[in-house]
Amino acid sequence: MENNMESNQPNEESFQERIDLSGVKATMEKIHTEVDKLLIGQEEMVELLLVSLIAGGHVLIEGNPGVAKTLTAKIIARTISSDFSRIQFTPDLMPSDVTGTSVFNFKTSDFEFRKGPIFSNIVLIDEINRSPAKTQAALFEVMEERQVTVDGYRYELDEPFMIVATQNPIEMEGTYRLPEAQMDRFIFKINVGYPNLEEEILILKSKHDSNNIIDLERINSVLSVEKLKNHRNLLPKIVVEDRLLRYIAEIVQRSRSYHDIAIGASPRASIALMMGSKALAIIRGRDYVTPDDIVDLVQPVLSHRITIIPEREMEGMGATDVINELIKSIEVPR
Repeated sequence: MENNMESNQPNEESFQERIDLSGVKATMEKIHTEVDKLLIGQEEMVELLLVSLIAGGHVLIEGNPGVAKTLTAKIIARTISSDFSRIQFTPDLMPSDVTGTSVFNFKTSDFEFRKGPIFSNIVLIDEINRSPAKTQAALFEVMEERQVTVDGYRYELDEPFMIVATQNPIEMEGTYRLPEAQMDRFIFKINVGYPNLEEEILILKSKHDSNNIIDLERINSVLSVEKLKNHRNLLPKIVVEDRLLRYIAEIVQRSRSYHDIAIGASPRASIALMMGSKALAIIRGRDYVTPDDIVDLVQPVLSHRITIIPEREMEGMGATDVINELIKSIEVPR
């Protein structure tokens, strides 16, 4: 698809002169090198996590137990020289266990706010759908506004701030469905499948050689907070042509009127698709967005934001099938 647009896009030399993306490319290669030390396969999940990191969004990873959701998030977090915390969501977890709480100080005869584990740069929320709605709701404000309000006082979080949440499929026992408003706050939903035969053989060999020990100390930090901020500062400089902005808007608009979709995506989906495409272009070494960048992100951007009609669900169709049909119904810009 990029070849068809070659005449309309800058050549390699002019592109390198306008924005130097060599530093980003080198950093991404180093991160992949570190990830490959412990993780086999799951290239798409790793790429989407890196795109979200550059775009400044939060990610929801869904998959059956044992497909390396939590491990991948831990590895990515260790490649960054920043604060990291993990919150294990359970049915008895309280909102204050996440955001923090005010504690009475007998020495000063006053209340002091003690920050919860959400006050970090990268926060892994493991099995987010294991906690009921009351605890899930504690994330609404912090995900959108990067702040926590307790007892009438506002506490801002330091940047960068990114939540990586994992969950098992809704059909699993003992889970609570996330509300649509909260799902909409995730830039991507990554659906993780099982490894193929060759990958599973490699996993077995790796576990055999390491005596089934996962040594996260082998992962080195290769990206500083300052460098990450510099990478993010490139986003406004990435070119998105008007025809591609229209293409993004058409995709999201069509989701609201498509015959197989009961509830379509909000404007937040359009913004997520645009910002994600710009971040993906940066990671792929370009200072301009192509239709391929957009198409590659439609599934993770829309899959958790639409509700398909019951008739299609009864026929065994899922959001992935409907989104594929929706994309085919819209002409790709050339």
